[in-house]
Amino acid sequence: MANKEEDPRIFAFFNEIGIIAQLSQTLLERSLPEGLKMAHFVVLNHFARLGGDRSPAELAEAMQVTRGAMTNTIRRLETRGLVEVRPDPRDGRGKRLRPTDRGLTVRQAAIAAIAPRMADLERHFGAAAFSTALPFLQELRVHLDTARNPPTAR
Repeated sequence: MANKEEDPRIFAFFNEIGIIAQLSQTLLERSLPEGLKMAHFVVLNHFARLGGDRSPAELAEAMQVTRGAMTNTIRRLETRGLVEVRPDPRDGRGKRLRPTDRGLTVRQAAIAAIAPRMADLERHFGAAAFSTALPFLQELRVHLDTARNPPTAR
């Protein structure tokens, strides 16, 4: 049996991130409005962070899920009036999605519902700890995101 002290530091680092991701996802899921799943929240959050509209394929790539899984998520969001699906003006066969005002309101309500738990964490660790860690985590995310889609040689 391997001793955790033998694990490479970077493995231990990403292992901690994975565990934190699972725990925080569970925490958030318990705060989501009835019927809203994590996949739905992630799509609404993506739109809220980046704005604009997206094709289903762009969303599937960004979320790293299959197009079929994204189609299912989109269908559920559209049924609840949380996203609007329109024809793609550049490609008559394609579709473009954007969040509705209701979708953005539901996202904000989910964030508000979890706010007391986030405040507890901030009180426990201090705001400075989160402020210090955030730039590194953002830089790591950008690097990993870029590395999954390396530029193609021309």
